[in-house]
Amino acid sequence: MDDISKSETPFPHREGNLYNIHYLVHWCDGDIVGTIEKHIDWIRKVYEKMTPYVSSNPRGAYLNYGDLDLGSNGDDKRTAYSEAERWGLKYFKNNFKRLAIMKGEVNPNNFFAFEQSIPPLILDEGKRETD
Repeated sequence: MDDISKSETPFPHREGNLYNIHYLVHWCDGDIVGTIEKHIDWIRKVYEKMTPYVSSNPRGAYLNYGDLDLGSNGDDKRTAYSEAERWGLKYFKNNFKRLAIMKGEVNPNNFFAFEQSIPPLILDEGKRETD
């Protein structure tokens, strides 16, 4: 995977990655609130215990393993770019800003949006930022 540059595609997790970890907990105890909280607490503790063994600055995340604990767009899907960086940098690293600028050009009204979608970043007319 590291034959392709991190900046050639949106997916930056290429060079030096040995494993992809998907944290998942499943239970069949019904919808008892205490049971739900117990299992969610357990998986959060596992995630935290793994911290010394995973990527950092920022801790990476794979988009197909969506993690709403990283943050999410509000119900109106109009999250500011600065807030979306919480999950965007984990999923896309340095590609996030470039992707947000592109979305601002092709989808400025954010028609295509979901819980952790990239927000459109619209720059001043005639001014284009580069990474």
